[in-house]
Amino acid sequence: MIRSIIYTRPMKRKTPPGFYFILFVALLSFVYSAGLTRLPMSAQEIASASIPSGHDRIGVYLTSYALTKPSILEAVYAAREAGQIDMLVINVKNMHGELTYASSVSLADEIGAATGRLDFPTLLDELRSRGFYLIARQVVFYDPLLARHLGLEGTWVPCDSRLVCDYNLEIASEVAALGFDELQFDYVRYPDGGELENVYEDRFTAITAFLSEAHDRLGDRISLSADVFGRVMWPWNSRKIDPIGQSLEDMAPYLEFISPMVYPSHYFEQVYRDDPYRTVKDALISGDARVEANFRPFLQAFDRHVPDGMSLETYISEQIRAAQDHGADGYLFWHPACEYGPLFRVLKPTLN
Repeated sequence: MIRSIIYTRPMKRKTPPGFYFILFVALLSFVYSAGLTRLPMSAQEIASASIPSGHDRIGVYLTSYALTKPSILEAVYAAREAGQIDMLVINVKNMHGELTYASSVSLADEIGAATGRLDFPTLLDELRSRGFYLIARQVVFYDPLLARHLGLEGTWVPCDSRLVCDYNLEIASEVAALGFDELQFDYVRYPDGGELENVYEDRFTAITAFLSEAHDRLGDRISLSADVFGRVMWPWNSRKIDPIGQSLEDMAPYLEFISPMVYPSHYFEQVYRDDPYRTVKDALISGDARVEANFRPFLQAFDRHVPDGMSLETYISEQIRAAQDHGADGYLFWHPACEYGPLFRVLKPTLN
């Protein structure tokens, strides 16, 4: 026997005349008697006020191995106490295809990617208690483990593969729940190589589609950012002739921060290798002229191609000066071995 359920509409109770006026007067009386200058914050305002801001911060990149070395951690903590840095970029998925934590993503388990090296719930609580803004770095399309699993030659996986994108988005969703403030995509591009020609439309479409989907899935859970080649800032990039498939105009709408990797040593032109100030300045001016975005450049803290007669400390200082002079929204520093002694001798205690 099928029982029918009858829903009855609740009777509307008529609001007494003048009820809302009396309520308004009572609320005003409370505000003034309590000495308040404005009404209490809404729930949305309270939530927004509790979310750490990623703007105007200074930070360094750390590998998962660096986070297990007391000497490196002691130097990083000392720099935080001194007011030199207040932001960290931490590997959650690295260039080996490894996940640096114990993941529950099934494909990561199947290909042996999850290492369990770091206990993020404990680690992030400790770092946050010291006042760090925390960024998770996820290497996306450079993935030797996944490439081998798919039977591919080389270390790159196809950016337009549904399986590859779903795998990375599932990881990103898991990372968003770990307690980081921001998720930074790296190697969100095709491999370099090839002529600068107008034949790569499919590549630009694939990269933009991935970021668009990431934004749709995660944008209300965690801030999103991405690293891009320094040359992506140049005007010619708008012509979409670069084989890596990164377009400033296409990527910017889906990212809260863009980090151009403007390491002077990585430029072909000798004038940029020899003039770290000009390298950073020209990139930021060019990028600002093309899109409205928060540029937080990655600066060079390692000693490759430092000009004769210039110390690494001076090399770093010139990059910082250019970033400050030309509107960078904070900046990050990269050293592959996370050895930041020269950097910490340069940074001024401005963040406390």
